[in-house]
Amino acid sequence: MEQRRLIIPVFFSKAFYKKKNRESYAVFKKILGYYPRNLDLYELALRHKSASARGQDGVLLNNERLEFLGDAVLNVLVTDLLFKHFESQGEGFLTNTRSKIVQRETLNNIALELGLDKLVLKAEHTLSPRKSIFGNTLEALIGAIYLDKGYRRCKRFLEKRIIQRFIDIERIANQEINFKSKIIEWSQHEKIKLNFEHTELPERIESPLHFEARLFLNGIFVACGKGYTKKQAQQKASQEALAILESRQDLYADIMATAT
Repeated sequence: MEQRRLIIPVFFSKAFYKKKNRESYAVFKKILGYYPRNLDLYELALRHKSASARGQDGVLLNNERLEFLGDAVLNVLVTDLLFKHFESQGEGFLTNTRSKIVQRETLNNIALELGLDKLVLKAEHTLSPRKSIFGNTLEALIGAIYLDKGYRRCKRFLEKRIIQRFIDIERIANQEINFKSKIIEWSQHEKIKLNFEHTELPERIESPLHFEARLFLNGIFVACGKGYTKKQAQQKASQEALAILESRQDLYADIMATAT
């Protein structure tokens, strides 16, 4: 796959770029455990869209495409790992455990532990709720690893550099996360009104879920969830809402604009 290269000003010397590349290789070696083959990919993974550069073909370059790829690769990697680690557990348990590992808060904390917050290139004015920019950068980095080194190297990076150092799989698997409490705490801190609207679902043999909860922030619809009980539906809606607030900066900005 051909990668676009950034336009480099001609007035810098070759010696400058050799020194810069040596420093970059050393930085990534410390994070990844190996030297990159295609350095441009990894540097692009650190470039937030607020600091987009223009390629030789005029296209704006940032880490959004790598983030998209890395998100998908990460989900496959974690699914693979959990499938083999919990041989006797069912789909629901595996899905729930995976969502805890790949949730934005977890990825943000891992990115901070890896020091990505000190490397990411972004504009100072960037709107970034709960520092999700760093978790997104981690996903972009995984996308870069996949393109540069392939699936096996990605898996090794996840296991050796992330799971073994920062994640206790057994503890996370048995940890209950109260998403409703999290979003209530956030809404109270930001002085934003939160409310749920409930609908009782018609009984269906193929679906035992009885309730749907729709979550609103200052009157703006954000997410919905379904469950066996109203409480479970609220939890699902809250979990979805937290994920949406992390990824949808436009919606986040609209909600914050209504805060008093």
